[in-house]
Amino acid sequence: MTQQTAPGKPADDAVDPAPGKAADGIGTGPGRLLLSLYAVFTVAALSRSIVQLSTKYHEAPLAYLLSGLAGVVYAVITVALWRGGESARRVALVCCSAELLGVLTVGVATVADSSAFPDATVWSDFGIGYVFLPLALPVAGLLWLRRAARAAGAGAGPRQAGH
Repeated sequence: MTQQTAPGKPADDAVDPAPGKAADGIGTGPGRLLLSLYAVFTVAALSRSIVQLSTKYHEAPLAYLLSGLAGVVYAVITVALWRGGESARRVALVCCSAELLGVLTVGVATVADSSAFPDATVWSDFGIGYVFLPLALPVAGLLWLRRAARAAGAGAGPRQAGH
């Protein structure tokens, strides 16, 4: 039994994709690898920050708060990639840009003056403690989101009146 939502239009077209199965596919294909890496980094950065903030906050509060901020940014990107859709893509784009800016800023600051951060953050020395993945992830994320936007735009095509 096929339902019709409008004359000539099957019900299948009216159903929203399930979370994580968005039509634009930002969390599918290679995006799935990014999603997995961001999920791991969320856990790593947040758990590290929570332990550091709760046990030795007084030693390097800025470094530990920045690690916590990195974890929150990673979490938002993870959720956005999982949910998919245009709004989620825009959120992920803003967060990946902020992440890249953070990695570059903290990376330059720690290289220029190592005493500025008495203890390492996730983004210290451009993410050297995490094999430079904190630097590579936002670049890969931005490239993937750009590709996904182009693919979504190409699939949209012009609509004809009356159809």
